[in-house]
Amino acid sequence: MFKKITIQTDERGLHFRKGSYVKLLQPGTYRFLPFSEETVTLLNITKPFAVQGKDLKLFLQDEKLVQELDVIQVHDHEYVLHYEDGKFAALLAAGSYAFWNILKKHTYIRVDIRNPELPAEIDSAVLPKLIGSYQAFDVGNHESGVLFYNNVMQRELGPGKYYFWKGPVAVAVKTVDLRQQQMDMTGQEMMTEDKVTLRLNFVCQYRILNPLRALQIKSFEEQMYIQLQLILREYVGTLKLDDLLKMKQEIAAFVLSRLNEKSQEYGVQFLSAGVKDIILPGDIKDIMNTVLLAEKKAQANLITRREETASTRSLLNTARLMDENQTLYRLKELEFLEKICEKIGTISLGGGGNLLEQLNSLLGEKGASG
Repeated sequence: MFKKITIQTDERGLHFRKGSYVKLLQPGTYRFLPFSEETVTLLNITKPFAVQGKDLKLFLQDEKLVQELDVIQVHDHEYVLHYEDGKFAALLAAGSYAFWNILKKHTYIRVDIRNPELPAEIDSAVLPKLIGSYQAFDVGNHESGVLFYNNVMQRELGPGKYYFWKGPVAVAVKTVDLRQQQMDMTGQEMMTEDKVTLRLNFVCQYRILNPLRALQIKSFEEQMYIQLQLILREYVGTLKLDDLLKMKQEIAAFVLSRLNEKSQEYGVQFLSAGVKDIILPGDIKDIMNTVLLAEKKAQANLITRREETASTRSLLNTARLMDENQTLYRLKELEFLEKICEKIGTISLGGGGNLLEQLNSLLGEKGASG
């Protein structure tokens, strides 16, 4: 009895004698002596070529076998994306691979991961199948990104999503916010020219224009804060307290001008600045309140005297006109009489005659006595 082996259409056989590879067997039926040391390993040609316990190089001497295989060598610094009939099949890391080229068409994209950025020809739909092999970075619409390879700055990145291979090159993306930002200085103690110590609350708005420059400065925000502090100390130290309180707007204009002299150095544009509060020591505040109260009292007294003088002058002018014009005097009497009548309910007059005659008589007697 012979030992019969049948190889199907979608299979290939590898003939071994005493454990050593002999040749490739095509589909068909093969017979071997029952006690011979001939063995056949069957491989499915729809799957990658692999023989357990055997290195691929042992089979590459067979030219007929090699004609039916795609042999791929992937170096340490490479990835190979393997596609079968146009569909992604696998990501091949460093090593040797072989695929049967009989039933399926195999294509490959070879990438050098020493250049970490994923090439444009890799469809984003494939990325979920590559998880663990790449890393992604997001740059927001209001941000600018700066790309680093092994801590060396490469270029600026606009808004978007970026993908990089995990490999020998360490990749980092640092983002910079390009929106308007605010720097607050709160409770900063300063001394005026007349040795008054006060606390100042100051605010400044700015926008980063040069992200690369901003990232080159260590402790970027802290350095700008110190610069603002120095400018304020310089300005406040040249003014007396009274002048400082009168010139709050001038402080903002001066500081903004000086900051913009440093704008290129920091890669920013300073937009606005202003004093929020000037906080005085308690004793100085009490003194200023006392002075303010005295000033207000003096102003009130001055206004009262002016009103009294104006009233007296008005009375004097009225009296002079009435003395010179009897008709005006008579009209004034009637005005006062009208006001008296508004205040009383009834008027009783004695003697004969009607009411109008008695009033005329009363006014006439008063005018004569006057």
